[in-house]
Amino acid sequence: MSRFFKVPNTLVLLFGIMIFALILTWIIPAGEFQTEINEAGRSVVMPGTYSVNEDRTYLSPLSLFTVIPRALGDASGIIFFVLIIGGALAVIRETGAIDALLGRIIHSIGHLPSLLIFFGMFAFAAASATLGMAEEYIPFAIILVGVCSALRMDTVTAIGIMVVGYGIGYGVALINPFTLFVAQGVAELQPGSGMEYRAIIAVPFLLVGFHHVWSYSRKVRARPESSLVYGISSAQAPQESTIPEMTGTHIAVLIATGIALTGLVLGIALADWYLVELGAMFVGLAIITGLIAGMGADNTAVVFSKGAAELTGTALLIGFARSIALLLEDGEVLHTIVNALATPLSYAGAEFAAVGMLFIQSILNFFIPSGSGQAFVTMPLMAPIGDLVGVTRQVSVLAFQFGDGFMNMIVPTNPVLMGILGLAGIPYDRWFRFIMPLILKLFVAGSLALIVAVWIGYN
Repeated sequence: MSRFFKVPNTLVLLFGIMIFALILTWIIPAGEFQTEINEAGRSVVMPGTYSVNEDRTYLSPLSLFTVIPRALGDASGIIFFVLIIGGALAVIRETGAIDALLGRIIHSIGHLPSLLIFFGMFAFAAASATLGMAEEYIPFAIILVGVCSALRMDTVTAIGIMVVGYGIGYGVALINPFTLFVAQGVAELQPGSGMEYRAIIAVPFLLVGFHHVWSYSRKVRARPESSLVYGISSAQAPQESTIPEMTGTHIAVLIATGIALTGLVLGIALADWYLVELGAMFVGLAIITGLIAGMGADNTAVVFSKGAAELTGTALLIGFARSIALLLEDGEVLHTIVNALATPLSYAGAEFAAVGMLFIQSILNFFIPSGSGQAFVTMPLMAPIGDLVGVTRQVSVLAFQFGDGFMNMIVPTNPVLMGILGLAGIPYDRWFRFIMPLILKLFVAGSLALIVAVWIGYN
């Protein structure tokens, strides 16, 4: 099957969507809603005010190319913030502190299967929910597989601890700069706002994920032949990898990172920090980390630059995704699409409209696995749809988070997932059988969380 169907690169997919968006500007009516400034100082669309524009301008095919540099400039704040985050995380990773911490956690509780599963998932979820980590986990796949094998748990359990942990962490992100901050920025919300509700629902979501992985691991420990990868040689545990020793330098780096994250939370909550202040904090963290680790100014700069360069692809995805919305705005059809999507959702009521948003985001994640890119594609639509159907923009962002984070555990277009599965030798069809029931459970739990969020006026 793979010989006949290959998922295109995400940039190719986004450019294809841009072409589709341009065609839409030629064939569907131009129209607009009236807008007003609400109590929060935010521009929102007014329900019932949509009207078709009699006069319209047809965009030239050249717009496909001129819109890209415009979009990159329009999204420059988010783009440069993402690059700074990438540079800072690269400096932290270079010290080996994160490797040492996760390795210490895995081995400290490695002799207790239940604790290994729970605290392992918690560690991966916490790092993803705060620092937006995902690709950085790939080296730990082999370590985790080796530890689980020693406890008579299979490769699927080991990768389940990692992938379920980071998927739930992305889904209920507290301060993830790559997804949450981007989506809230597009929706004109304060970055990190609404953290209390997300922190509360993180507990039951983690428990659902833990129960799923733990139940499977118990079955495998009792009957090894029940493993989904039983008899598959590529998915058996290799020799256990070495884990770096925790040093005083590692501890100092971790303390500095913890202080920075605490300052980030306080700055958002008490001082209305936005991208400029948050970016400055991460630049400072990179410099301090380099000094603590004795990396030297030149080496710190080189590592920072390489880390930022690694996220150039993500930056381009943000620009291309923003191009889609700009084309629709220039062609004056964005509000027409919003009206078409909002009309059926409005009949369902605010609660089911929020669930409908989750369904839409989950489908779109197959085509746009980049969380940052998906935020720029969908939030310009979802935010005004929420205005029309009585769903707050914070709820719209939460629906995006669930659709992005949870579906990243199953969509084959997610390069991180496929890289981890490839490293562990797990065939995708076996992984699908393991993870699909959990996705359904999380979809139900996410729907309930969105309904409750509507009821309490989550904002």
